[in-house]
Amino acid sequence: MKIGMQDAPPAPPPGPLAFDNERYLAEQTAAILERIARSDNKLYLEFGGKLLFDYHAARVLPGFDPNVKMRLLQHLRDKTEILICVYAGHIENRKVRLDFGITYDSDVFKLIDDLREWGLSVRAVVITRYTDQPAATAFKARLEHRGLEVFTHGPLPGYPADIDRIASDEGWGACQRIETSRPLVVVTGPGPNSGKMATCLSQVYHEHRRGVRAGYAKFETFPIWSLPLRHPVNAAYEAATSELRDVNMIDPFHLEAYNRRAVNYNRDIESFPLLQRILTRISGAHTIYRSPTDMGVNRAGFAIIDDKAAAEAGRQEIIRRYFRYACEHALGSVDIESVERVERLMKEFDLAPEDRSVVQPARRAAAEAEGRPGKGNAGVYCGAAIQLPDGSIVTGCNSPLMHAASSLVLNSVKKLASIPPHLDLISKNLVESIGTLKTDILKRKSISLDLEETLVALSSSSTTSPVARLAMEHLKTLAGCEVHLTHIPSPADDISLRRLGFNLTCDPKFATDKLFAA
Repeated sequence: MKIGMQDAPPAPPPGPLAFDNERYLAEQTAAILERIARSDNKLYLEFGGKLLFDYHAARVLPGFDPNVKMRLLQHLRDKTEILICVYAGHIENRKVRLDFGITYDSDVFKLIDDLREWGLSVRAVVITRYTDQPAATAFKARLEHRGLEVFTHGPLPGYPADIDRIASDEGWGACQRIETSRPLVVVTGPGPNSGKMATCLSQVYHEHRRGVRAGYAKFETFPIWSLPLRHPVNAAYEAATSELRDVNMIDPFHLEAYNRRAVNYNRDIESFPLLQRILTRISGAHTIYRSPTDMGVNRAGFAIIDDKAAAEAGRQEIIRRYFRYACEHALGSVDIESVERVERLMKEFDLAPEDRSVVQPARRAAAEAEGRPGKGNAGVYCGAAIQLPDGSIVTGCNSPLMHAASSLVLNSVKKLASIPPHLDLISKNLVESIGTLKTDILKRKSISLDLEETLVALSSSSTTSPVARLAMEHLKTLAGCEVHLTHIPSPADDISLRRLGFNLTCDPKFATDKLFAA
């Protein structure tokens, strides 16, 4: 389970906007068109990061539209084809995309559907490093049965260091060539190490063999090369990629070539000399790129309109990432070094967990619950807090009848709808009926309603209760709000919290002392 990642669009931030989407669209579109023109009207553009639902960018750049990159591609759709890459090993190992909690193969299906909703079509799916893995073979068949073209690229011996071999008919020449007809070919995938760069370079190799001087470039939003190295927005990128061990650095190649400081990250800087030689070998001439920063197409820094607001948002994101990695370490999904790397960033920027506005109120709510009659699940007291759009803080705690997340959401919509706290949104008869179902029929040990059950009960109550109906209308107002729990949520709570669009953090503690929680 992954903690606090959204799959619902956040509301506009309540504070000052830091980012101008229209300026960004104009700058980024012009930069891509200029790069296409420099590449013999054929550019393979590797899309790093998230093509859709870029909530990290939305959090660190208040005002950033999470789907602004899709708006850009929609504007360029007459010039654009899209390839989706996925590593066969990720399919076989059922690797999970962290922000949606779905496997990479499922994310490919979702991405195709999302692109179609935006009026964009996928030219093909590429399964990379394919060696007849059974799950990857079944995935390929499923796509083909739905009318999608699928290409398979096997592993390249000696990649990427053996340039003579990979840039030859034995290497990329042996990979299936994908016929494309438009000037811009966007190559994307569900996560890192999906084979995007190798697919781009394979296609560039085939194009040059056919006499087309195709180019290659990268589209990555972070780190933002035009911001200072230790700017909080760039530091937040380091925090977000702690498990990948990414480190921001001044690009030494850019500094030498232009005597200008630009920020890049260690993997791109380390790989640039080799990539430069590969591109030179393919083209038979010196590459146009003198630095890894040159290779990127990133104008995000020029659309920042309030640096102070962006800096504060970056600092808050570092704290969020600290909580997320701490929880994932408690769940056994990341190592302790990932947590320690973010802790070092916290110290560098003089940050503490309590600098997040909802942390202390949530912890106080848990402490206050201990003095009340009745116990939470297995005697563990849990608190929750949310900062509403007007800046006010609302809290909730668990009880024999309800999880802390459930209490929090009901208390929040009561405040938003100006409903007196003593009024019940869900009738006692309905709660008792659900409790009977859970204990007598489903043989559950607790009747305490999780958030999903609570939302269903609220919806049911709204058919007969005007008060519940009024509360329901305010649920969508909660999207984008900051929330903290004093415990790791149950899977049902986590899914519902994400769907409501919260920016969620949690203390790395469990809501029950039981090892198995059904």
